[in-house]
Amino acid sequence: MRKTLVSAIAFALAGLSTLAGAVDAQQAPTQLPRTVRPSHYDVSVVPHADKLAFDGKVAINIDVLEPTATITLNAIDMTFANVKLAPAKGKASFGTPKVSVDAENQTATFTFDKPVPAGAYRLSMDYTGKIGTQANGLFAIDYDTKASGKKRALYTQFENSDARRFIPSWDEPNYKATFTLDATVPSEDMAVSNMPAASKKDVGNGLVKWTFNQSPKMSTYLVFFGAGEFDRITTKSEGVEIGVITQKGLTSQAQFTLDSGSAVLKEYNDYFGVPYPLPKLDNIASPGSSQFFAAMENWGAIYTFEYALLLDPSISTQGDKQEVFNTAAHEMAHQWFGDLVTMRWWDDLWLNEGFASWLASRTTERLHPEWHTNLDAVDTREGAMGRDAIATTHPVVQHVETVEQASQAFDAITYAKGESVIRMLEAYVGPDAWRKGVQAYIKAHAYGNTVSDDLWKEIEAAAGKPVTQIAHDFTLQPGIPLVKVESVSCANGSTTLTLSQGEFTRDRPDKKPLAWHVPVIAKTVGGAPASTLLDGKGTLTVAGCGPVIVNAGQTGYYRTLYAPAQTKQLQGAFAKLEPIDQLGVMGDTWAQGMVGLQPTSDVLDLIKAAPLDATPQLWDEIATDLSSLDAYYEGDAKRQATFRKYAISRLSPKLDQVGWEAKQGEEAPVAILRSHLIGTLGFLGDAKVVAEARDRYAKNTMPAELRKVILGVVATNADSATWDKLHEQAKAEKTPLVKDRLYGMLSAARDEALAKRALDLSLTDEPGATNSAALIRGVSRLHPELAFDFAVAHKDQVDKFVDSTSTARYYPAIATSALDLKMIDKVQAFATKYIAEGSRRDADTTVATIRYRVMVRDQRLPAVDAWLKKNG
Repeated sequence: MRKTLVSAIAFALAGLSTLAGAVDAQQAPTQLPRTVRPSHYDVSVVPHADKLAFDGKVAINIDVLEPTATITLNAIDMTFANVKLAPAKGKASFGTPKVSVDAENQTATFTFDKPVPAGAYRLSMDYTGKIGTQANGLFAIDYDTKASGKKRALYTQFENSDARRFIPSWDEPNYKATFTLDATVPSEDMAVSNMPAASKKDVGNGLVKWTFNQSPKMSTYLVFFGAGEFDRITTKSEGVEIGVITQKGLTSQAQFTLDSGSAVLKEYNDYFGVPYPLPKLDNIASPGSSQFFAAMENWGAIYTFEYALLLDPSISTQGDKQEVFNTAAHEMAHQWFGDLVTMRWWDDLWLNEGFASWLASRTTERLHPEWHTNLDAVDTREGAMGRDAIATTHPVVQHVETVEQASQAFDAITYAKGESVIRMLEAYVGPDAWRKGVQAYIKAHAYGNTVSDDLWKEIEAAAGKPVTQIAHDFTLQPGIPLVKVESVSCANGSTTLTLSQGEFTRDRPDKKPLAWHVPVIAKTVGGAPASTLLDGKGTLTVAGCGPVIVNAGQTGYYRTLYAPAQTKQLQGAFAKLEPIDQLGVMGDTWAQGMVGLQPTSDVLDLIKAAPLDATPQLWDEIATDLSSLDAYYEGDAKRQATFRKYAISRLSPKLDQVGWEAKQGEEAPVAILRSHLIGTLGFLGDAKVVAEARDRYAKNTMPAELRKVILGVVATNADSATWDKLHEQAKAEKTPLVKDRLYGMLSAARDEALAKRALDLSLTDEPGATNSAALIRGVSRLHPELAFDFAVAHKDQVDKFVDSTSTARYYPAIATSALDLKMIDKVQAFATKYIAEGSRRDADTTVATIRYRVMVRDQRLPAVDAWLKKNG
């Protein structure tokens, strides 16, 4: 799953005997009784899209592993009829069981008059279910079309625990089975599932029954069904039919995804050494959005929201193109790492998500080197460390007990830290050994379930060097190593570093540090790298003399703290560093300056030292850092104005250099930087940029690459008349992807009165059911207190706009950008009232983040003020 941030799937070992299945079930966690195990589902559904309901029938082949009078499975919002249990062979019947539903535990239990002996049986029933309006279970998306008015399409989203809304089932990763599905839908609709359609049959009354081929063994949360007025384009790659399915008339916007899918499939078949095993692989584009995810890796039927899959020539950017590719590569990586081989339980979710993120990044670099995305690795690591540095962090391998906790596991630790740790370990053992180990892992566990140690075993065997200890240090305990450069001495043309280890944290300065075995790579500027495995304290000798870079190449997951003299040397040599090391040094300097490990002003010295011709990604980071500092000044207009004057003076020359118009042959990072600079300067209130954006908006002279950022600048600085104009454009727009963007702009206004209008708009039907929650989140970026109070005051209405997998994190996240300690009491009161005690990690994280932000404002900004007075 690609998160908004992304997901996981599952498969069983082929040919398991009943006994082997019983043993496997005993090894894996479960919230269901272990007495029964499914092996096959025959599912038949008839959706009633107009009524937001559906009828279903299911017959499940089960193995009763020990005598039991009850059979319990997962189900939500279902009613049952005609429940029957019969032996797999023979005609004996166990009568009509008593049905009891436990809504809190999301189960249905069938109780028989006498115990059912161990053996093979077929459990069948009729049932009814609900069609939702958010991305959980079977849900409907309503959307506009230019040619034929409003339309409604149906899709499913089951990760992590929502297949139980569609099929009465053993809805856990380790309970795998094969599936056949048939669906009766209107004749004008196309139906889609994991496997190709075996047949289509007209059943009268304007309905067609679609029957799909049997799937391989897989977990319930991987099943997919969709239906609507769709178009499909296809190509062949490696003997597999690759398809992209869109609403009618939009397949031209899917060609890049189709071409990318073909190239990525070839790459992955080669990398894994195991060919993709299904006959087809579709990517289904859906209007709308979710607060939880952007795409889901259903085996053979990837589901992706349009904004992450289609390229609309009127609004899509180079950044969008790269994200579309990366999303597709991420979901396709899951077809092996997550689908063919699956984590046994949600504790090891990172095996799916971290690996898919890492492989997508690797594949983007390999197939599109012109994008220079190798430099994005630092940004990924920084995203992980921002979450990992506070007390509410958790290990990569985490303990999960409930459905709500499983939903919260989809976070920056699982994705970004998982990716960063894999990148570090691959660099440690070497890419060839890493790949050899991965191939052995895939082949050994195909159609099975694993835990993290199964991977480390294969990597260690392939590499011929210890890996497990390092992997355990970075995945079984939380936090970030801090590598301190205690001293540097040069003799005979070599430099010896004395290193020690601590722990980097934002909010626990007196914490006893954890310990890691840290792979450290270092070099002098321009010299050859050397490496060591740091365990506590150690020395490392590198060739040459001069400024030293620790974590050279930035593959390590740790922060580096230099002594002041070494920091000054790096500042002087900053322009000579490799671009990725410039980004790494900038990231460490920012983070350590904010917590007081080094002067806060050091990051401003680096920004001052950055040459105008530095890589665009460095200027992206500079713009981000200046924008972040600006946010800490909110509420103090005089000091903020002083800071903004400096920030604008630093960024404007770079925008003047890249210009507002794209140049022939310019590289992709320049196009992305142009938008970022315009957006940042517009947000900072640069009069020149705001005026240019308003002029281009008024004249409608906005190239597609700049349309979103120009609209964003105009919306942020909007007055009432401009907001009204944007609103009218949003209402009139018929293309869902563009319409959603326009409604999002309405939440961006700095003017509080306009922010209130956006909040009021969110409670109406106008923006669309999946846009309302995003409108409130959008307002919260500049008006967190206003947005949080509004959401809580209207919770009954807002709940309808938030998919159930997001509820425990959605409301606390609205308060994240607050700079008022009073918000902490509000967040904690909300969590106590509405969130289960074991599922408050996101609320606690918001509280920690607010405290950190207030600390930075109060304790760090004075140093920024002093630097500005001296240098500004």
